[in-house]
Amino acid sequence: MTTDTEHDAQTPTQARSAAYRNDRAHVFHSWSAQASLDPVVVAGASGSYFWDESGKSWLDFASQLVNVNLGHQHPKLIEAIKAQADKLCTVAPYHANEATAEAARLIAQVAPGDLNKVFFTSGGAEAIENAVRIARHHTGRHKVLSAYRSYHGATAGAISLTGDPRRWGAEPGMSGAVKFWGPYPYRSAFHASSPEQECERALAHLADVLMVEGPHSVAAIVLETVVGGNGILVPPDGYLQGVRALCDRYGIVMVADEVMAGFGRCGEWFAIDRWRVVPDLIAFAKGVNCGYVPLGGVIISERIAESFASKVFPGGLTYSGHPLACAAAVACINVYRDEGIIERVRRLGDELIAPALDAIKQRHPSVGDVRGVGMFWAIELVRDRASREPLVPYNAAGADNRPMSEFAAACKQGGLWPFTHFNRTHVVPPLTISEDDLRKGLAIIDEALNVTDRYAVA
Repeated sequence: MTTDTEHDAQTPTQARSAAYRNDRAHVFHSWSAQASLDPVVVAGASGSYFWDESGKSWLDFASQLVNVNLGHQHPKLIEAIKAQADKLCTVAPYHANEATAEAARLIAQVAPGDLNKVFFTSGGAEAIENAVRIARHHTGRHKVLSAYRSYHGATAGAISLTGDPRRWGAEPGMSGAVKFWGPYPYRSAFHASSPEQECERALAHLADVLMVEGPHSVAAIVLETVVGGNGILVPPDGYLQGVRALCDRYGIVMVADEVMAGFGRCGEWFAIDRWRVVPDLIAFAKGVNCGYVPLGGVIISERIAESFASKVFPGGLTYSGHPLACAAAVACINVYRDEGIIERVRRLGDELIAPALDAIKQRHPSVGDVRGVGMFWAIELVRDRASREPLVPYNAAGADNRPMSEFAAACKQGGLWPFTHFNRTHVVPPLTISEDDLRKGLAIIDEALNVTDRYAVA
């Protein structure tokens, strides 16, 4: 994904700001070769925009890392954090406090089915770690299934469950992690010719994986309800219902990773609500409070929570249920409700983004597929629509990634900060973005795609 820029690349480091010099001298950045970085020094942000020290601004079509759902510097979230800081900044997690209790109540209130208990973490990866721990101790089993083309976080267990190249540098990883292929109609691993066939064959494949792994040994199936960073892969109707049925058949815990897709991003409180499926555990983070203070967690069904009523859950975090983070979550959930954010996202996805992306696809030979829901969309870029050859190779770097690098640079030059990954760009702006800015951003992408068209067969 895009995390740096060519901005001021020719300016000597000693002539740059103190913030830039200190960053390059002392900050060790994630997922990066440190010497190649030239990060933007972000000086401020508001709504759907952020800007650097020189005042150059970008329309944030990435919502940073798809977490700033309510935009930058939302006054109600800031006010809630300030008020909580005046009252109680932090407290050990073995105490109760008003902010944490209210955040848990509100999260349980919008969760599906009997998911009524919340274990708080500091982010999404820790949520996955603890969901797996809960599932293993609940079932007494060890194996955990997860999909290729997935991302679940960078901690030891979460990265083992991840199904993309970010896992490679952490191997060998957690024992018991087993991969399967999920549905992806545009590049079907099952040679399917329709969404219905993709669903049927993907479920048959998953059933076969369970058969050869031994379903009695499987504690959990962990899957992103809508795959995020690996392509906004919306499951065909019936797929999640089928996974639920397999879990029920074999006593396996179904874990929905909603870290990116949850809290309004897909036009529902949780993406899984779209298919009326109730998992056993939901991992969440990002949109629960838009990352204003780090927060994540696991929403737990009453049935599973009951298994820990008289036995100790062997897990805990110093910052579990941090009052400042939870106060931001309370404010955030109330904004979603009071401002009709969920319904707005659903409407804009259906009425504005979907038709606009379809028109973009018709105009550009480098666009192979567009897909998504709500404000969670991907544009998949190809060299040849007929063969579906990706615009850049899988996990491309350096010169091999030049077409995507040039596309990202064109977006930034046009005043938009994109989210790019492999041969895709994602449309994931703040859920509060104005309709005018949404159209503006799509127009900038439309123009930038002229760059990728030069690499495509007309």
